[in-house]
Amino acid sequence: MNNRIDARGLSCPQPVVLTRDRMNETKTGQIEIIVDNQAACDNITRIAKKNGWEVNSVNEKEDIVLSLTKS
Repeated sequence: MNNRIDARGLSCPQPVVLTRDRMNETKTGQIEIIVDNQAACDNITRIAKKNGWEVNSVNEKEDIVLSLTKS
């Protein structure tokens, strides 16, 4: 399974819904999400942490790359 989600250009709540669905499918491991706005980053971070995932975000030019990890 590809655990990379490109959510650039999608408006909320689409990035959050895609992330939530992938977290439910994956259960443990790592998921990478690329977004292009801070609101999506904040919302994904909130839902991931609520579900026990660790979140790391890095700004890359105009994009934000979120790495979600759960053991």
